[in-house]
Amino acid sequence: MSHPGDGGRSLKVLHVDDDPMNLRVVQEILGAFGHQAVMACSGKDALERLAVEAFDIMLLDIHMPGMTGIEVIEQLRASSGPERTTPVIALTADVYSRRPAEYVALGFNDFVSKPILVSGLMATIKRCVGHAATTPQALKTA
Repeated sequence: MSHPGDGGRSLKVLHVDDDPMNLRVVQEILGAFGHQAVMACSGKDALERLAVEAFDIMLLDIHMPGMTGIEVIEQLRASSGPERTTPVIALTADVYSRRPAEYVALGFNDFVSKPILVSGLMATIKRCVGHAATTPQALKTA
């Protein structure tokens, strides 16, 4: 739980990745900070979840089979529902094919390179959401 005055709150995060190991690692990271991770293993699954459930932010892998992260963000931003404004962070191991500004131009709020560093991920989430908790849960309750 967040302590009053620390500015943090628990976030509901949709994490989309076709790699089960990446899903598990990010779930552990988010859980350590008191956030709820909801996992989707494809772009289609992510769009279906977003249509019926509200999320504070989405972490979206760029390179996935079937529907890429770029196709997901295009469909999401073109939709008419409230989910279209959900902040989205691109996750990619391919840091050389696009500059950060290109991800923003595509509709992403920001990006994080893989392998994911905890400090970088949490700082990016905080920037995109504006008031994310950035202290691990264990430290808050100590």
